[in-house]
Amino acid sequence: MKRQAEIPGTARGAAAPDLEQFRLRRFLESLDESELERHDQPVDLGDIAGLMEGNRRAVWFARPSGGATSLAGNVTGSRSRLANAFGTTPDKLLDVVRERLRTRGRLVEVTREEAPVQQVVVTGDACDFTTLPVHLQHDLDGAPYISASIDFAVDPQTGWTNVGVRRLMLRGRRTAGIDLVAPSDLRAISIAYAKRGERLPIAFAVGTHPVDHVGATMRIPADELELVAALRGAPMGVVKCVTSDLLVPADAEFILEGYLDERGHAEPEGPYGEFLGYYGGIKTNPVFHLTAITHRRDAVFQTCTIGGRSMARTDTAQLAALRTEVTVWRALETAVREVSAVYCSPATGGMFNVRVAMQQRVPGEARNAITAVFASLANVKHVFVVDPDIDIFSDEQMEWALATRFQADRDLMVQAGMRAMPLDPSLGGAAHTAKAGFDLTLPLLKPGEERQLEHRVPTPPHYAGPRFETLEAALEDGPKRFVDLMAATGTRDGREIVRWLEDTTARRPIARDDEGRYGFA
Repeated sequence: MKRQAEIPGTARGAAAPDLEQFRLRRFLESLDESELERHDQPVDLGDIAGLMEGNRRAVWFARPSGGATSLAGNVTGSRSRLANAFGTTPDKLLDVVRERLRTRGRLVEVTREEAPVQQVVVTGDACDFTTLPVHLQHDLDGAPYISASIDFAVDPQTGWTNVGVRRLMLRGRRTAGIDLVAPSDLRAISIAYAKRGERLPIAFAVGTHPVDHVGATMRIPADELELVAALRGAPMGVVKCVTSDLLVPADAEFILEGYLDERGHAEPEGPYGEFLGYYGGIKTNPVFHLTAITHRRDAVFQTCTIGGRSMARTDTAQLAALRTEVTVWRALETAVREVSAVYCSPATGGMFNVRVAMQQRVPGEARNAITAVFASLANVKHVFVVDPDIDIFSDEQMEWALATRFQADRDLMVQAGMRAMPLDPSLGGAAHTAKAGFDLTLPLLKPGEERQLEHRVPTPPHYAGPRFETLEAALEDGPKRFVDLMAATGTRDGREIVRWLEDTTARRPIARDDEGRYGFA
């Protein structure tokens, strides 16, 4: 299947892209010891998972089980490292990703001689999954899994390249199970090929820059190879596979080439420690047949952290959270006016709980926002909407808002019968889920109206400087709060005002209004 439009190539005179800038090894070498834990001595493959579990840093093993190929894991397991990959800070990461997604990526096809990922080529019976440093990730997994694998396949209807992230369960030297149970573009593509009795060519990149992983998680109708290039913000070199016509990143560490057979052959796959922190059971899934392994001479293999109790520090949760935020923001742009921030907690798998800060302009906008988020992704279960004064990245402030700005009978929205995430263990076998929206916003003010005292947040006093020559003149001007009396005369010592109030009341009555302001009676 030809692409919708021909792309420029170095063989046709196009300028060669930088094939080192977005290399995984280069990114790892850019990290300091606060972000990267290095093991230069041999580490047994059986110890890899334990060393990464709950680790706040990326981990790089120089010689797993004494082998020659190094292994890196948990590379995208923190927002700070994701931000680093995009050349920004964690608080600006979502803005940078959204801005780059508005552009169109540029692909440049390079020759096989130019492609670092094809410096070493192994095909046929010589290619063997078990030569790679693939480890057992969780205690009850059905086999070792390749988990940091980005898949590439062409949609026969559009000619677009579909890009995603899917695991591979090793079944033999040249066969692996691929998870296609959940609805996805790749599932639809594989079914279409099987109905036509044709093999589906597919390739997996293992050992890729974090930006590429972010792009592979996005769900935006487009040629997703170009989408990855757009997120890079630079031309992306691609090369044709050795055993198929698929285009893949020329700067990856490894490419695993192969196909799903024309019969749609499937076998049991799993169990596996899933991205919600629990095990997924055995499923019937297609089998990937390996036809080639190509890689750099000094290639770095890659693994991901997936499940367990430390969800917030896993690759999958951090990547899913960023994708959720992008998708939710796109939905909110057409539903409400003033969104100031969106955040999805990685601790919820990066998908179940979404926080939105927004400025309501008309009553009911918070509920409109909740409804829009419900519809944006099947995976979102709980939506919390707050005013812009709440920092949605702070668990403490969110707990405070829930405790003090929410009444369940008034501010809770529940929508039953919604599409569910099948791996949600709370479903108990049900096919649909219920979603909950929490309106944590304060009552909307009318023009010129001030917030009631019980809804005002205490802040340290602000001393503006003297405005009146005497305290009598200040009170003659109108009711004043205690801090205003201090500011009126320029004092920063409230005891002076207390003494003056006591002395003055003896000769001229002073009263306080409903808001606690002082004034002459």
